[in-house]
Amino acid sequence: MSGLLWHKEGTEIDPRIMRFLAGDDVLLDRELFLYDIQASKAHVEGLSRIGLLDEGECNALLRELDALAADFTSGVFVLDERFEDGHSAIEARLTQRLGDTGRKVHTGRSRNDQVLVASRLWLKQQLNETRALCLEAARVCLERAAEPALPMPGYTHLQRAVVSSSAMWFAGFAEAFIDDARRAQDTLALIDANPLGTAAGYGVNLRLDRDFTTQRLGFARLQISPVYAQLSRGKFELAALDALASALLDLRRLAWDLSLFTTSEYGFVELPAQYTTGSSIMPNKRNPDVVELMRASYSAVAAARSEVEQLLSLPSGYQRDLQFSKGAMIRGFSRGLAALALLPGLLRALCWNVDALSAAIEPAMYATDVAIEQAAAGVPFREAYRRAAEAAASAGQGRSAEASLAARVSPGAAADLRLHELEARWSALEQSV
Repeated sequence: MSGLLWHKEGTEIDPRIMRFLAGDDVLLDRELFLYDIQASKAHVEGLSRIGLLDEGECNALLRELDALAADFTSGVFVLDERFEDGHSAIEARLTQRLGDTGRKVHTGRSRNDQVLVASRLWLKQQLNETRALCLEAARVCLERAAEPALPMPGYTHLQRAVVSSSAMWFAGFAEAFIDDARRAQDTLALIDANPLGTAAGYGVNLRLDRDFTTQRLGFARLQISPVYAQLSRGKFELAALDALASALLDLRRLAWDLSLFTTSEYGFVELPAQYTTGSSIMPNKRNPDVVELMRASYSAVAAARSEVEQLLSLPSGYQRDLQFSKGAMIRGFSRGLAALALLPGLLRALCWNVDALSAAIEPAMYATDVAIEQAAAGVPFREAYRRAAEAAASAGQGRSAEASLAARVSPGAAADLRLHELEARWSALEQSV
């Protein structure tokens, strides 16, 4: 490992300690490297605006930062164990190419605000992607909810309860993912604050043009207090992971439904072959592995959230403990977004087994309809409930699932799904960026 930014002459470096301190930081920084370069460019321009870099120095640094980004993207430059982290790699490259001009790039900033701004830019992108994937999933659900409704059992306690429909099932998850998209968008608004220029958490004795870098990097506002910039590290990551977890919770419940619906005992749903795998020993098996790993993906987000939260038992100011938040954040979003990205295609492709859905509707599932009808006719509900319970086995006599659904006129129920209202909410979110 070379080019330690903080090394002083006469200080011995123990390689074992350095390996422990660096951890897997340099590998994780591959995820953040282009954002670090983007922020470095804004910092260079800001230094030029206050006269700390002349035009030639500024242009040279911007040129080399662009070249580094291109080399990293193409694989010519590899961020590896030669460097302590991505920040060190940037400064080492600029110094190698530009000498003393490269050594000026860190003027007025610390690795603390450098990692904060790169992480913040990365988190904004992750939340934008979360929002987009939730909107896409909701879009598919809305489209499928508008298809002819297929009667199916509605369950409570995993027991058949009342007549429901495929349209109600899709509409429920449509609204869920619309809300998840809104939560991602609202969280993005919370964290959309520029920490660059706060240095190690106490500012610097330079008139940095922080308003310029805020605008240049596309932040909605300036994170004013240097102390709060450090306090927000971990706090903002938790908020972002919470937003992702909200979507993954809904995905987990949807995946649980499909895990049940695809069993031979239910037989409600058929998955396309590409969403299943075979058994290594049982030739007859097609396993819903994609659905099961979707169901499991929440655990990675929950673990990341817990890891970050446990790090935050800290006083104010920067503490090295926070280095571990980077890996948790990257792992959580990597696993969570990978699962969400497969969901829209799965929802488009799943096929209902109409015969199995119909066969699972039994006479007792009309008992609630009977009780409500009697109550509407003036029978006290508790008496109507008792009568319907006593005659539950014959409650379906002369009734059909289609008629039961058509009579379900309460707002949001089968006869009044209010899909137009959900469409309006979806459109408002889709157009809000």
